[in-house]
Amino acid sequence: MNIVYSCSECGRQTAAAAIETQAGLRCPSCDRVVSLPAGAILPATAAEPPRLTRCVVCPSAELFVRKNFPQRIGVGIVVVGFAASCVAWAYRELILTFGILFATAAIDVVLYFLVPECLTCYRCGARYTGPGITDRFGGFNLETHEKHRQQAARQNRAVGSAGSRA
Repeated sequence: MNIVYSCSECGRQTAAAAIETQAGLRCPSCDRVVSLPAGAILPATAAEPPRLTRCVVCPSAELFVRKNFPQRIGVGIVVVGFAASCVAWAYRELILTFGILFATAAIDVVLYFLVPECLTCYRCGARYTGPGITDRFGGFNLETHEKHRQQAARQNRAVGSAGSRA
């Protein structure tokens, strides 16, 4: 099982492989070590790979399944396809316009089937990859995401108001 997470000390994005065999996650930038919580990773059995029960970076047990693909690149592909089709439409090239739109959709479908899934933590954004990692968790839930977003906003507001009083 692999993880990509942001260090809570320095904010640098860090990756680690085979985390189920490690006692903790060490940030190569600031040397901060996050110890793996007991019971966060169920050991492998003969029939199953190791199973994640909760995030190992933060105390959240709420994780969701998503494609392990940068969203900005996906949006970029759609924007480029849309812009190119608009140019073709402006030149009254109807077949080229729809060809570009269908090609963009085909690229999206191919990427959907080729890109593997990962688990993402709602609270800290840590991404987990590995065989069988997504079996116990469901897809994205907007209500759960909003709960964690509001909680982070309240914490930032509390830290900001405590800092202004000092």
